[in-house]
Amino acid sequence: MTRLCLSFATIEINSFLIYKNLNLAKVNENEMKHLFKAELNWTSKKVKNSTSKIYSKNHQIKIEGKSLLDVSAAKAFKGDPSLFNPEDLLLSSLVSCHMMSYLYVCSQNGIEILEYSDNAEATLEVSPDGSGRFVEVRLYPKVKISNPDQIELALELHQKANQLCFIANSCNFPVLHEASCEVV
Repeated sequence: MTRLCLSFATIEINSFLIYKNLNLAKVNENEMKHLFKAELNWTSKKVKNSTSKIYSKNHQIKIEGKSLLDVSAAKAFKGDPSLFNPEDLLLSSLVSCHMMSYLYVCSQNGIEILEYSDNAEATLEVSPDGSGRFVEVRLYPKVKISNPDQIELALELHQKANQLCFIANSCNFPVLHEASCEVV
């Protein structure tokens, strides 16, 4: 048994040396992974004028070095409609990440973006048992560019941006794009 373990270790070391000799050394895993942290704080507060035990959904999320984020449930789920809710934040993350991925692929392809806007929509379905999930997100990016010869490429690059988008890659529902592009 010891010999088998030693052989395995030797194979792993030899593989690493082969990679190293080919200038393909494995990248340190820690350099390819990023850890994000959020701290949530909530204190039990009964909702005013309620005869049943309904908890307030309001809470705060703290991310180091940033201002506190006041969050609640969506109005449909008895939350404070004046605060952000998880559904808002998920959709906002998709819209923002797609835009940043799109700006990146456009810069790689020499497209000058002058303006970018989006009015995204997310469809949430709630099951009879109270569970729910997003079933689709539609992004409607409107892009203004300077070169009329690049309109077709500018539209095509939304697909590449979607492939690169960290948030879209983390979702188990389709993220669809209905993009438009015009020249200024």
